[in-house]
Amino acid sequence: MGWAYLVVSINGAAYTLNALRPVRRSRLLFGWSFFASWVTIELAPFHLIWQVLATAVFARKGALRTTAGRVGLGLTMASWVGLALTIRQSFAARHEIREALRDLGELSGPENPLETVWERHITFGRAGGKDLKLDVLRPVDPPADGQQRPVLVQVHGGGWVIGFKERQGQLLMAEMARAGWVCFNVDYRLSPAATFPDHLVDVKHAIAWIRDHAERFDADPGFVGVTGGSAGGHLCSLAALTADQDSLQPGFEAADTSVQVAVPFYGVYDFTDRNGVWPEGTREQFLAPWVMKSDPDEDPAAWAAASPIDQVNADAPPFLVVHGDLDLLAPVEDARMFVERLREVSGQPVHYLELHGAQHAFETFASIRANAVVRAAAHFLGQVHGEYLRGSLTTGPADVDQLLDEEIEPVPGGRATGD
Repeated sequence: MGWAYLVVSINGAAYTLNALRPVRRSRLLFGWSFFASWVTIELAPFHLIWQVLATAVFARKGALRTTAGRVGLGLTMASWVGLALTIRQSFAARHEIREALRDLGELSGPENPLETVWERHITFGRAGGKDLKLDVLRPVDPPADGQQRPVLVQVHGGGWVIGFKERQGQLLMAEMARAGWVCFNVDYRLSPAATFPDHLVDVKHAIAWIRDHAERFDADPGFVGVTGGSAGGHLCSLAALTADQDSLQPGFEAADTSVQVAVPFYGVYDFTDRNGVWPEGTREQFLAPWVMKSDPDEDPAAWAAASPIDQVNADAPPFLVVHGDLDLLAPVEDARMFVERLREVSGQPVHYLELHGAQHAFETFASIRANAVVRAAAHFLGQVHGEYLRGSLTTGPADVDQLLDEEIEPVPGGRATGD
């Protein structure tokens, strides 16, 4: 029993150590490292519980009377310390949120949460020989007479090659719908059948369709927010930065595809890897043959067009950029650079929430950190919508210098900051 307990202890300690310091450079361990750190970090309380229970069971069976068992206990106790640190980092998200959104007032949820209803698989277009569909989550009851509900468009992730609208963004959509928003979870064409910018074109098509059919959903066509995670964070950022570009709206060039606010989660902001922080081979062996169908040297303009960091402009809407500093799939260095550039030129507030100890896809399911961040994102969206209703969401490029002088702070490495 002592040796069995030692094996269990080594396994648990390995997961905990990887959660604190994920393996970044090993191709052999990269996939395991991401998945293991992700589930360990966000489910740390459960890992701690099962390790305590396992230790109690092995102790009753006499494992701790052996040398191997005592070594195992030492490893397990070290694992408990690591898990406690991870849990503490999760709770620290509340402080990071307060710092990042300190000028937006105290966070609060909906005063009277509304009952909501799903409407699924609505076709909004057709491309690549398939129907493009979206789901709608909205309050059951209509708004008061003369009122319209704000819109939130959710774009799923999956590395541009996989993913489903039903699987992501559920926590934030539920929060916003209970607060009176109409939320649309949209599909888009996937690679390798699709070649960028097909993915973005479909997202813009969805925005245009939603505006055209806003009355059907008691929605306000004048206020559309966009959010998404990973590849969805990449696409929602591009959608926010490339409004009404004819080349990205084939067949619906006259449609209004602007958005009034963007909240990308752990997005990809640079296809060119200018910081040299991506996993080895990502660009050459994945993006080039599967998504872009070209090499960066052959068509640099196309790769720049696919990089939100190269599409930053003074007409960008308000942004809340959310990223974990342990992100293996979308390195945090790119998010920091994106925020810096956006703050240099944007005429609107740019908030950056960097989460210490958070991995990619951290808000896929409810956890200590995910719940806190979702409430923060909902608060930010609500505040921007409030500015829109008051008619003060009109800051333009002419105000950039004043904003830079009075409000914008540089992005410090590894910490959350306000706008």
